[in-house]
Amino acid sequence: MTTIRRYVLPGLLMLALLAALHTMTLADELPDNLPVRPLSVVTQDGTIHRFTVRLADTHESRRRGLMFVTRMAPHEGMLFDFGNPRPVSMWMRNTPLSLDMLFVEADGRILRIEQSTKPLSERLIHSGGNVRWVLELLAGTSARLGIAAGDRLELAEAGGDAGPADGA
Repeated sequence: MTTIRRYVLPGLLMLALLAALHTMTLADELPDNLPVRPLSVVTQDGTIHRFTVRLADTHESRRRGLMFVTRMAPHEGMLFDFGNPRPVSMWMRNTPLSLDMLFVEADGRILRIEQSTKPLSERLIHSGGNVRWVLELLAGTSARLGIAAGDRLELAEAGGDAGPADGA
């Protein structure tokens, strides 16, 4: 019994403490330190779907992304801005939500969609071409709303100027 008290019980208490601390690191909602922008996806038949997105436009904000976020409203998302168009790879490390990833060219056209990603996976998800933007929405959103490759993004910039698909 002395060995159990000396080693096992403290070990179990340490594990419980670590589990509690890990749970506290999970963010409940989207990060509030990123710019918020209205964004629309315009389908090929002219239907407009409106979202509110957090803009990840720095190395650190793109690196963190939606890691540890456990809740997101159906009309919310995160838009990653990579600046110059290039091939992009994403993953789901430390991301407990399943997402749709929309890979978007510099002119605002959706190149491809990776639907219903696997939470917490470290499998690389490739853009399939040069993109400037990646829009992450809750899994199933693109199918539910009929959003497809070839549709386009319209992002309102700070000050109201239109973004990637203005005039496209």
